[in-house]
Amino acid sequence: MDTNKELRRHLLELLEGKSAHIDLETVLNEFPIGEINRRLENAPHTAWELLEHLRIAQHDIVEFSRDANHVSPKFPDGHWNKREAAAEDWKKSVKQIFDDLQTMRDLVSDEKTDLLAKIPHGDGQTVFREALLVADHNTYHLGQIALLMRILEKK
Repeated sequence: MDTNKELRRHLLELLEGKSAHIDLETVLNEFPIGEINRRLENAPHTAWELLEHLRIAQHDIVEFSRDANHVSPKFPDGHWNKREAAAEDWKKSVKQIFDDLQTMRDLVSDEKTDLLAKIPHGDGQTVFREALLVADHNTYHLGQIALLMRILEKK
């Protein structure tokens, strides 16, 4: 068995995000666009704020993984967009999320990428770790957006 090939296959499946839970594409494309700025009682973030945080953080992780010159936004403020959005903003953000996710998939798929080698400009991170971080972070916030969507369906 080719361990690297299996490792890549498992990571790509995880980044696809359809195995154990609702997938990114379904939630982001089905969220009621007229409700993206609505702040629900006891919910600290709107769907738009969560989407933007997901986009900003994923973009930061992906770019860090492949570009030594990438400068991360200040944490935590640079990872949150608190302004309200229009439908076009939502669609643009969703497109970037899918584009960046594909970039991470391409990096993981590339057999020239040593998944377990330390990223030269990092402090111990590997592409393997960063791919897991993208999948984990996306799943966490996707769950929050899905919950908001379910609550809105009940109203």
